[in-house]
Amino acid sequence: MTATAMSLASPLSTAMAADAWPDLPVGIKSGIAARVGDSVYVGLGSAGTDLYALDLGNPAAGWAKRAAFSGPATNGAAAAVSGSRIFVFSGNGKATAEAKSPVIFDTVYAYDTVTDGWSKLDTTTPVGLSGAKALGLKDGRIALVGGYNKELFDSYLAKVAATDKETNPEGFRKLVETYMGMEPGDYRWNAELLSYDPEANSWSSLGDSPFLPNCDAAVAALGDDAFTLISGEIKPGLRTPEVKKVSISGQSASWLELADLPSPEANDRQEGVAGAFAGDVGGAVLVAGGANFVGAQANAADGKWFAHDGLKKGWRDEVYAYDGNAPDGKHWQEVGKLPTGLAYGASFPVSGGLLVVGGEDGEATPRREVFLIKWDGKALSIEH
Repeated sequence: MTATAMSLASPLSTAMAADAWPDLPVGIKSGIAARVGDSVYVGLGSAGTDLYALDLGNPAAGWAKRAAFSGPATNGAAAAVSGSRIFVFSGNGKATAEAKSPVIFDTVYAYDTVTDGWSKLDTTTPVGLSGAKALGLKDGRIALVGGYNKELFDSYLAKVAATDKETNPEGFRKLVETYMGMEPGDYRWNAELLSYDPEANSWSSLGDSPFLPNCDAAVAALGDDAFTLISGEIKPGLRTPEVKKVSISGQSASWLELADLPSPEANDRQEGVAGAFAGDVGGAVLVAGGANFVGAQANAADGKWFAHDGLKKGWRDEVYAYDGNAPDGKHWQEVGKLPTGLAYGASFPVSGGLLVVGGEDGEATPRREVFLIKWDGKALSIEH
């Protein structure tokens, strides 16, 4: 990422552009995000089945409500665009209102931006894809990376729902400790880079990741069917600072390990972040916000695999920039801060910067704010 010319102790310079970026009608976290042409779409997650669109050519018109999602409300779904349709994969939630516990869905839905309608596709995901990320490819296929294991997740939440924490605290604690105390590989998260072809309604494999699979990573599309996969979880409560570049060609993919996220100025160790905002802006990759548990990395290094036990979850406000051509080898630098700690929202590279939409704050509250992170290689500013 790149250097900063601003003092991190001073407030961000803010472009005075009232109403340039209208707030959402409702706060949205853990939802979906997609761009089709000059319109960006966000919804689901904490918004239930709601979907909203903003015309980037006329943002003053505000967010327009679109057709409601036709499936059960879902959180943490993966979404990507092929043609004029937005495809929504998996996620987690209650299959029915009467269900006792959430499950990971294996469904695929498509939203047609032309007809403003949803359809459920006649296919199922090969694995659980809640927490996964999706990327539209030039030939119309969609690549998907990461995702929780459906069998283990469903079983754990069913047991949690069936165990009364008040009347059986020891049993509840043992259940949580057993699940949270597993090593990363034991969660059997999806390590396969998958490809879905909407035209053929078929699935294929682009090979396995050589790294531990990530969930809730940040993704920055780089063009030419390549993307940067930034940080994310390697097990519940434990993040990784690793950054990888994935390049797809035909039916195969190559993985390249890049420099780790640097330690933030606020802490002496980079814990990694989940649910960060990211995008390629003018040749520099920006990464902002995310959530983690300070101390989890040290616990894991000591073999304490319930790494976040007793730790307080933190919502980060750091903004990093990456410049792969940095002559000093320091590719990543902390270049500024968000107005507040924020994670699990949407972000879109747009003309002039990275548009941040919604997210979750330090009170775990879904936010309505929309703002633009602007980076010129020297100074960071926020336009609201």
